Amino acid sequence: MEFSLNTMDMVFIVGSLGIVVAVGMWVARKKKETSNDYFIASRKLSWWIIGTSVVATSVSSEQIVGTVGAAYEHGMGIANWEWFSLPTYTLVILFFVPVYIVNKITTVSEFYLKRFGPMCSNIYSWVMLVAYVLVFMVPVLYGGSLAFSMLTGFDFYFVLWLTVILVGMYTIKGGLLSVMWTDFLQCAFLVGGGLVLFLISLSYIPGGWSAMVQAAPERFHLYRPPGDKMAPFIGIILLAVNLGVFYQATNQVMIQRIFAAKSTRDGMLGMIFAGFINFIRPCVTVFLGFVVYHWINKMGNAEPLSKADEAFPFALKTFAPAWGLRGIVLAGFLAAIMSTISSLVNSIATIFALDVYKKIRPQAPDKTIIRSGQLVAGLSLIIAGLMAPMIEHFGGIFKYFQTGVTYLATPFACIYIMGLFWKRTNYAGAIFGLVGGFIITILLVIGLNLADIELHWAYVGAIVQVLTILGIIIVSLMTAPPPESQWKPFLWRPSMLRQYNEGGKKTPWYKTITFWYAMYAAIWFYVYWRFW
Repeated sequence: MEFSLNTMDMVFIVGSLGIVVAVGMWVARKKKETSNDYFIASRKLSWWIIGTSVVATSVSSEQIVGTVGAAYEHGMGIANWEWFSLPTYTLVILFFVPVYIVNKITTVSEFYLKRFGPMCSNIYSWVMLVAYVLVFMVPVLYGGSLAFSMLTGFDFYFVLWLTVILVGMYTIKGGLLSVMWTDFLQCAFLVGGGLVLFLISLSYIPGGWSAMVQAAPERFHLYRPPGDKMAPFIGIILLAVNLGVFYQATNQVMIQRIFAAKSTRDGMLGMIFAGFINFIRPCVTVFLGFVVYHWINKMGNAEPLSKADEAFPFALKTFAPAWGLRGIVLAGFLAAIMSTISSLVNSIATIFALDVYKKIRPQAPDKTIIRSGQLVAGLSLIIAGLMAPMIEHFGGIFKYFQTGVTYLATPFACIYIMGLFWKRTNYAGAIFGLVGGFIITILLVIGLNLADIELHWAYVGAIVQVLTILGIIIVSLMTAPPPESQWKPFLWRPSMLRQYNEGGKKTPWYKTITFWYAMYAAIWFYVYWRFW
C-alpha cells in the first residue's frame, strides 16, 4: 500500500536520523581508556536511561507492523505481549539484579564461568555470538528494512545498508554509552510518534474508544483460552519464567544495561521505569489495529484488508495528516530498527572481547581488547547485511525468529534459575542443562511434527523447561557437589535486597524502590482487571 511523503515528512525523518547519529558521535568523542569504559560505561548509568534503553531495544520495527496487524485480526489479546511484564520484571528486580550488581558481573558468560565452569561460559559465548547475528540481527535488519522500503518506496538495499552504516558509525566507536544515549532519543521518537498517530487515528472514530468497545466487545479482552493460537493466557504465564527470564535476565543485549548501573537501586528502578513505559507501548504497537478494524469492518469506509500486516501502512495513509506526522511516525519506525541493531552489535563486541579474545590473550592491553570487539562488531554488521535478503527463503520473519528463539531460550533459562536458587547445582548438571536442554527441545519439536500435534510454542517451552530442570537435578545429585566458593556468592538470599540503598542511607518514601514498585504493580493489576 503506497503513499507519498511530503517535504515536512522528509525533514522529520532526516532530522531525527541526524540527531541520533550526532548524539551518538558526540558521546563517542570521549576516549574510552579501559574496557570498563567502553563495554559497561564505567558502571555509571542512572535508572532513567536504563529504563528507556530497555524499552527501545525490546521494540523492533517488524514487531510494530506485526502486532498492529495481529491486533486488527485478533483483538486485545495481542496486548499481552506488551503488558505482561510485571511477573518477569519482578523476577529480574528481586532476584537477578542484586546478584549481578553485588558480584560486579560484566557479561552473562562471566556468571556462567564463575558459577559453573569454563565449558558453560564458552557454550554461552559462542552460541550467543552466532545467534545474535543470525537469529536476532538478520531478521530485524531484513524485516525493518523491508517494511520501511514498502512504506516509503525507498529501495530495500538502500535502507538496509544505510542502517548498517549509520548504526556502525556511533555504536562501534562509542560503545555502550553511545548506545544508551541514542536509545534514549529513539525511545522518545518511537513512543512519541506512535502515541500521536494513535490519538489522531482514534479521533476519526465517532465516539472514540467506547464506540469501538460497544461495536465488538468480544475483541476487548486480554484473556484468551488455552487453545488460542496467538496469545493463550496460560502460555503467556508460563513464558514469564521461561522466555521472559531468558530475554530479560540472561540475554546480554538486555541485561548489559543492568551490569552498567551505578547502583543496585538504579538497576531496579530502571526496570520499574521500563514497566511504566510499557503501559504506553500498546498505543504504539497494538491499539492502532483496533482503529483500522473498526474503520473498515464496522464503519464500512474501506474494503477489508487482504493481509493483516497491511493495517499499519493503511493507518498511516488514512489517518496521518499532511503536516509531517508520517515522517514523525516513520522516524520512530527507523528508531526501532536502529536501537535494536545497535544493542545487538554492542553485545557482540562485549562478548567477543571479554569472553573470547581476553581468554586467548589474558595479558592484552585494554586498547587491544576494545579494538578486537570493534572489529568483530563491524564484521557482524556486514554479515547480517549480506544475509538479511535470504530470510524470505526460511519461511518468513515470524517463523524464522520464533523457531530460533525457542531453541535458544529454555536451556539457558533453566540453568540460570537453578544456579541462582539451588546451591547443589554443579558443573555436570549445568552442562546437561545446556546440551541436554537443546537435545530435548529438538526431539520434542520433531516428535510433535511426526505425530502431527500442533502445540503453541509457549507450551513446548514449558515442557522442555520441566524436563531440563529434572535432568539438572538428577545429574547434579549423581555427581560431586560444587565447592562453596563457587555457589555461595551467586546463591540468591533475601539479605541481598537490603543493599539496594547502597549503604543503608535513609531515602524519602517517595524515592523508595518499594513505593515505585507498588505503583507499577497497582497500575498493572488495574489494567488486567479492567480489560480481563
